[in-house]
Amino acid sequence: MNRRFVWLAVCMALSVIGSFIKLPTFVGSIALDSAPALVAAAVLGPQAGATVAGLGHFISAYIGGWPLGPFHWLVACEMAVLGALFAAMYGRGWRFGGAIAFFVGNVFLAPLPLVIAFGWPLVIAVIPPLSVATAMNILVAMAVMPSVVRLAAKVGGKAPHA
Repeated sequence: MNRRFVWLAVCMALSVIGSFIKLPTFVGSIALDSAPALVAAAVLGPQAGATVAGLGHFISAYIGGWPLGPFHWLVACEMAVLGALFAAMYGRGWRFGGAIAFFVGNVFLAPLPLVIAFGWPLVIAVIPPLSVATAMNILVAMAVMPSVVRLAAKVGGKAPHA
């Protein structure tokens, strides 16, 4: 129990650090906060992935100066679902399938509710920077996951979920 909590705390802290690494776009919440969520999802499972992804979005939005209104609750829930989906797919051995599902969900599906309040022009304008950020988050996470799993194996037998 204590090891899982420490892993979760480290992933959450790294997500907060990643939320400070913003891409230079007109949307202030696009950052590198999802990579630690994907690592948490792969190593600790769906609940941890959902927790880090959802809270990571809130922190990133807050740091970016966005008010934490209903749309950010919705986006945080979407990120949580995507983190859990990635964990489920990764846990079944569909590592690249999980990465693709996360990419498609985050870039093309998650922005769709914004059409209601902001219209299609904003959603279409968000897709390119969100694509770059999502790809960077996935690449960083996929690059460090093997090392994290090996580290987990050294200190505690086997990573809880990997």
